[in-house]
Order: sequence, then structure tokens, then C-alpha cells
Amino acid sequence: MSYELISYELKGNIAVIAFNDPKTMNACGVDTAQEMLHALEKAADEARCTVITGNGRGFCSGANLGKVNGPSLSHPGSKPDAGRPLDTHYNPMIVAIREHPHPVITAVNGAAAGVGCSIGLMGDVIVAGKSAYFLQAFRRIGLVPDGGSTWLLARTVGRVRAMEMALFGEKLPADKALEWGMVNKVVEDDQLMATAMEWAETLSAGPTVALAGMRKLIWDATETDLGEALHEERLAQRKAGRTADFAEGVKAFLEKRPAKFQGK
Repeated sequence: MSYELISYELKGNIAVIAFNDPKTMNACGVDTAQEMLHALEKAADEARCTVITGNGRGFCSGANLGKVNGPSLSHPGSKPDAGRPLDTHYNPMIVAIREHPHPVITAVNGAAAGVGCSIGLMGDVIVAGKSAYFLQAFRRIGLVPDGGSTWLLARTVGRVRAMEMALFGEKLPADKALEWGMVNKVVEDDQLMATAMEWAETLSAGPTVALAGMRKLIWDATETDLGEALHEERLAQRKAGRTADFAEGVKAFLEKRPAKFQGK
């Protein structure tokens, strides 16, 4: 299968999946998520380690707000439901990474924002370029964090720092992410993929069943109930997506101006 919004390459036993939509700085619309899900299934069959990264200037700038009013959100005439694409596209993609049969490395370059932040944090091991940053930008458009990010952040950096990222929506640079324990390593930008591939070579040459068992056991140890967290995000997203602030946030984003929220 050929992809339009991502790229897929098999390098020996390593599958390299990259967001590849430079005009949106690799935004992840529902069409991108669908391609990602297919690529993850392909990698599960073909590889022994998967690397997820972004081509160009950014890892993933978040959901594609230019398509937010598309048919995937609601039937014409019905109330908007910004949580619906979580059920149909984004959550299955996150679960596919979580349940992948071999190690997943995320190589984060530039922006990892919104659902891109979630995907970046889903790596079993995470390497970031020095110019990378993580951003929970949902407050800027009047929505709540999704893609499992509330669950991931609370367990990765703790409640207080997760609150800070979500409530203030400020960029967290790679060096600070390393200090907080969000990533395993920060390298020079031009060494990002070389480092990721070096790790991938080691993992892809390892005991496949044992490594699969390790990642499952460690993920399980961090969980209470991921499904419940995803469901609660979905319900909150529906509520937030019906507000005037969400409509204003999207309008302002597309017009490239600061949003003027009214708290409604």
C-alpha cells in the first residue's frame, strides 16, 4: 500500500514509520491516523522493532484542525461530537502502539504537540533532538488533552507537572523533558535518527519473544485502566467540543490569530 501522509520503510528487521505532511508540519488528521494504524499493522508483521518519527521540521503538530468539521465528526445537522474521532481513529492508533508485538522507539524532532505529544510519549524508549519540544496545546482551542496524554503524563511526570503542561499549555523543551524523565536521551538534531537506528538495531537483534514480554509486563505495571482513561477523555472531549470557545479556538487557529475565549 502506498501512503499519502506518512512514509514507511523496512530496513532489515526495523520498520521506520514517519509522519510526512510538511504543509501541516505533520499534523495527524483522521486520514493520517488511519494510515498510521495500517502501517503499524504492517510493521507488526514485518519487523522486530519499529521507529516512529517525523519527516522535515516537526514530529507531529497535533490533530489537523483544518479538517475538524469533516464528516468523521458528526452527521450533518447533529450536535458536534469532537470525541467521536477518538473512538474511530485516534484511540485505536494509540492502543495499536501499546499492544505492538515488539519494541517501539519514538524519535522526536521539532514539535510534538497535542496528539503528537501522546504518540511521542508512547515509545518504549524515546530519543529527542535538541530542538524538539512537547506541547499540550488543547487549552488554546478550548478542548481537553486526548490520545491518552492525561494518562501518560500523570504516570510519566506525575500529577503536578502533568497539570502544569495541560493547564498552561506551554512548550516543554527537550532538555527539560529529559530532566523530568519524559525521554531517555537528548541528542544533536543531526544525530537523532542515527541514535534511534542504533537502538533499533540492538532491539531488533534481541530475543523477540522476551522483549515483547518485557514491554508488556512493564506497560501493565504502569496501568490501572487505560480503557477507562480513554473513555473519560472521549466524554470530556464531546462536552468541550460543543462549546463556543472550541469554535472560536479553531477559527482563531485557522486565521492565525490569538483566540478570544468567552468561557462559554
